[in-house]
Amino acid sequence: MPPSQAVHGKEGQKLQIAALITLSSIPFIMVLGNSMLIPVLPTAEKALNVSSFQVSLLITLFSIPAAFAIPIAGIMADRIGRKKIVFYSLLLYGLGGLLAGFSSVYQGGSYTFVLISRIIQGIGAAGTSPIAMVLLGDLYQGEDRSKALGILEASNAFGKVLSPILGSLIAVITWYAMFFAFPLLCIPAAIALWKVIREPSKNEKPQPLQEYKRHIYKIFKRRGKWLSVSFLAGALMMFTMFGILFYLSDYLEKTYRVEGIFKGFILAVPLLALCVTAYLTGSHVKEQTHKMNKLIILGLILTTIATAATPWWKNAYWLVGCSFVIGIGSGLILPCLNTLITSAVGMQERGIITSLYNSVRFFGVALGPPVFGALANRPFILFLGLAFVLFIMIFLSHKFIDRPQRLRGKGGRSRLLLRKKRLSPV
Repeated sequence: MPPSQAVHGKEGQKLQIAALITLSSIPFIMVLGNSMLIPVLPTAEKALNVSSFQVSLLITLFSIPAAFAIPIAGIMADRIGRKKIVFYSLLLYGLGGLLAGFSSVYQGGSYTFVLISRIIQGIGAAGTSPIAMVLLGDLYQGEDRSKALGILEASNAFGKVLSPILGSLIAVITWYAMFFAFPLLCIPAAIALWKVIREPSKNEKPQPLQEYKRHIYKIFKRRGKWLSVSFLAGALMMFTMFGILFYLSDYLEKTYRVEGIFKGFILAVPLLALCVTAYLTGSHVKEQTHKMNKLIILGLILTTIATAATPWWKNAYWLVGCSFVIGIGSGLILPCLNTLITSAVGMQERGIITSLYNSVRFFGVALGPPVFGALANRPFILFLGLAFVLFIMIFLSHKFIDRPQRLRGKGGRSRLLLRKKRLSPV
């Protein structure tokens, strides 16, 4: 049980479940911000009378501001508290959706104001799921943290599974109806967060800013190699996952004219693989943290093989099958990276370190679709080139992400230590 939710008996169990459900709902809501919009982009292009590139900015100008704002949210979370940042970010995220909805209606639809609203929504997203991951890392300790982070990643993936289907269903009303869905989701989540979550009290006052900066510098000086490799691995997996989904969506529509809800169900297949694998991985490594580096390498090997195999046969079943394997690989890697990064740094610096990791992941999400789109007519260069990069990542992960050991501390807290040689009693 989280120490801050330390109420014994059935009431304590209810609080624990409520806290996990509340925090897991946040990445689910956040991921809808982009993924739910994808099925209606062609309709939005016609309604707003803009080009294909211009309508794609509705995705880009959500992800890029979020990626830049996440580290700022992380610093603020370290200094004024995670719960406050997530709460107000959810409200800003919902407000951005509401403004985008009204901008789509105003005078037949204002493209400029919709873009501005999406920027606001992206800034709000920066303080939602990334800081929820930090808060969950504070609330849960040891083996419980690994399982909880696996559930958080599974919730993120489950949002990706449902979002194309939900987007297609809501668009039956009108293409901009989904914008009004965001405040309806964000306000209850914010209220639940404020009432249910009891943020752990810090025993120490926030460090002076200069000392805080020096401490962050020391963390990267001591652990910069494996942290950097972990950051790159997370970004590369998001780049690959979102890129292959974009490629699959485009291929299904242009080759087989598969559109709407049916296409949403097909796109959900690799995301469902990610969702289930992430949950199982988080549950498995909670007791066996020493296996995390092996699972990361296994996930990278599966992803590399599936990526290299993709361009050889132009067949929908083959492409969906390769995407499914990539989903499994992502599900093996991401929960392990989440646990390593949140557990290997102290509570006072966890916000900025975890936020930097999520920021890099957002850049992967933002770059995947345009790169895959630009190289769609050169599939061998695209997929074999990406497989080569993934192969290099296998080598880097093997070299720098060592077998973790769990060190126990006071008050039931623990931290993961990564080093070549295992500690042994003298």
